[in-house]
Amino acid sequence: MAASAADVAKISSFSLALPLRAEKMPSLSLPKPANKLLFRHNISLTVPLSVGSPPQNVSMVLDTGSELSWLLCNSSSAAAVTSFDPNRSFTYSPVACSSPTCRDSGRDLPMPPMCDASSQTPGAHCHVYLSYADASTADGALATDQFHVGSSPPLPTVFGCVGSAYSSSDGDNDAAGLLGMNRGSLSFVTQSGIRRFSYCIPDHDASGVLLLGDAQPPFPLPLNYTPLIEISLPLPYFDRVAYSVQLEGISVAGTLLPIPKSVLVPDHTGAGQTMVDSGCQFTFLLGPAYDALTAEFSRQTKGALVPLGEPDFVFEGAFDLCYRVPAERSAPPPGLPAVVLLLRGGAEVAVAGERLLYRAPGEARGADAVWCFTFGNSDLVPLSAYVIGHHHQQNVWVEYDLENARVGLAPARCDQASQLLGLASP
Repeated sequence: MAASAADVAKISSFSLALPLRAEKMPSLSLPKPANKLLFRHNISLTVPLSVGSPPQNVSMVLDTGSELSWLLCNSSSAAAVTSFDPNRSFTYSPVACSSPTCRDSGRDLPMPPMCDASSQTPGAHCHVYLSYADASTADGALATDQFHVGSSPPLPTVFGCVGSAYSSSDGDNDAAGLLGMNRGSLSFVTQSGIRRFSYCIPDHDASGVLLLGDAQPPFPLPLNYTPLIEISLPLPYFDRVAYSVQLEGISVAGTLLPIPKSVLVPDHTGAGQTMVDSGCQFTFLLGPAYDALTAEFSRQTKGALVPLGEPDFVFEGAFDLCYRVPAERSAPPPGLPAVVLLLRGGAEVAVAGERLLYRAPGEARGADAVWCFTFGNSDLVPLSAYVIGHHHQQNVWVEYDLENARVGLAPARCDQASQLLGLASP
């Protein structure tokens, strides 16, 4: 059973601060499906919580671009990953095919839940299959159990109890699943009744902050807000439950790129929306905007950066502007031109310094390493949208204000905020 009105009332007025970390994620040691894209994300944001009765501690990826939360359940194929054991929780309950939760939960999911056509018995369980733009997939049973977030009251939550998953990422983290935080009917935000949350993503290996409900930042912040964009009509390529904002322009070291406004707004199919997505590592632009940005960045960095000079090299399937940097350097050269994403209402996302380039793991050219521009081409993935990923949200306070349908942004020291709130790792 999903949360009752009383449950939501208890949690929607709470004030809670949680630690947030940017960490490498595991491949889950599962075979790679033959039809998967090369594109992958290898960094994710994780937040700790517990699930079940008695509570089992888990670490979940914070994803504002996804709806349904899910947990790996007794996953024998992911020995290095902490999984949730539903058999140890007396409050765990699989969702039946005959329940309204199963019938109605497909409104916002990319694929509606499924039931075994050969088994129409009352005990048949609802099944979900999830897929993501980075080629990751997960499938399992739709279920309910108690989610315990910090000191808040336990909240009965509908989630996916996933028996098998494929992640396109690399690493060695112990995240057990994903916490869906978009505006869909099954997201944790909607089920908990949270009307505001915010986070501050750290750079390097530091602790960040996730604030839920009425919790306040530890210092004053001059937030600039941009309104959420709504389209009432269902369009094939417009995600109505995403945190969609309006990109007004892009500048490089103060030079506004000559991008037609028509390229930056959704077209008649919904393609071309701009989404703020904590589950996506990098930022992606549609082809015309991407071409304009890379041309201007290349022009302004001529002589300061050495192009890779390999037309066929594309990092992670979407990043084809790459450079040779001496391998002994731990960061790209200083003084690179800042890229600013200009949003409606005066809010902006400024990308400068180390966040402009990303070192491609395992790539070496003699005494040089390969570093790639951190803006990708949506057309290569393919995506039909602009996506502002969490790499470009580092040291930016990001507030999702659902009550007023807006997103707020302000520069911030995330490690300092974590320390002031007592959330920094020892």
